[in-house]
Amino acid sequence: MRLGTANTYDSTLSNLMKRQVELSGQQEKLTSGKKINRASDDPTGAALAERALTRTTRIETEERALVLQRNAITLAESALGDATALMQSLRELVVKANNGAMNSTNRASLAQEMRGLRDQLFASANRNDTNGIPLFGGLGSAATPFSDPATGVIFNGIAGQRASTEVSLPGAMDGSAIFMNVPTGNGTFNVALGGANTGTVWAAPGQVVSPGALTGDNYTVTFTVSATVPPVTTYDVVNTTTALPVPPAAQPYVDGQTIAFDGLSFVSHGVPQSGDTVLIAPSTQSNIFEVLDRAIASIDGANGNNIMTQATNLALVEFDAAMDRIQSARGQAGDWLNRGDRISSSQTNRSIQLQGDRSKAEDLDMVQGISDFQKMQTGYQAALQSYASVQRLSLFNFIN
Repeated sequence: MRLGTANTYDSTLSNLMKRQVELSGQQEKLTSGKKINRASDDPTGAALAERALTRTTRIETEERALVLQRNAITLAESALGDATALMQSLRELVVKANNGAMNSTNRASLAQEMRGLRDQLFASANRNDTNGIPLFGGLGSAATPFSDPATGVIFNGIAGQRASTEVSLPGAMDGSAIFMNVPTGNGTFNVALGGANTGTVWAAPGQVVSPGALTGDNYTVTFTVSATVPPVTTYDVVNTTTALPVPPAAQPYVDGQTIAFDGLSFVSHGVPQSGDTVLIAPSTQSNIFEVLDRAIASIDGANGNNIMTQATNLALVEFDAAMDRIQSARGQAGDWLNRGDRISSSQTNRSIQLQGDRSKAEDLDMVQGISDFQKMQTGYQAALQSYASVQRLSLFNFIN
């Protein structure tokens, strides 16, 4: 077998070029610190690294959104704290107005102060986050979720509460549930005075004594004063829903006594006149601002002490119910903020894991890389020496 000089020369040159390309590629890897600089270097490893990068980018996006959501919930929690303080101040003013030593001028001044606090509460309900989005817009609302026409406060948003997920928090709270869902009366039934009353009778908000006996019907308690000397005051209870009397009839009335029937009871005070009534009806849905407006009107109005006392005692019960809702919502906001901390910690751990996966897929082991580079460099030098030797194989080099 005979090999020509040209064939040996081409083979040596091809090997030299191959060694040079390998050495150049290893130099690139050492410079970048990565074993994959392009997808063709390792398609499988490149896909794994790209998948890790995509997930890391998604986590960064979710983290930016979470920061905005946490800021909004923080502002909402602060607004609810302000609302709680305002409601407490309003409650104190109602208690003060119920003091028998107060005159109409003093009560008018208290009512004016309550109007100012009521406006502050309304402003808190319409508060926005740093991006101008309502904090209490529910599932969505206009620029101001609450409007205040002469007919009463209206919620313009979409009632409902967004749920938190594994990576996000709701960016707004349900203002309808917080501010617009306050039950009248004691939450089960409402006690009111008849509009034609002429005596000084008034009634406490009452309570449920036997839930199983409740009917949910309307009742009228009518007082009768006899013409005898001394006069005797009695009362009768009629279920106005069924138009049937509630026995026993003609019960004797004493100031401060408890009147009980069909699972409910209330305490009646004052001196009624014949025909005076107390009306019992199931609780209905009201809102914080309507409760405040009724309390302010009763304090500022030219009403008898019994009417104002009835209204203020009822207002205190409804205030407490409203404050319970606000405080419950504030507690929910606190829970979401704690959840936000846990989400952030979990996302950080996931991001670190993904960075490790990406590094494992594409980063170069520098010790191994330097060792491989030295081996390739040695091979390249050997190829250079071989090429130099082949160049001297020409026959002309041996002819003198």
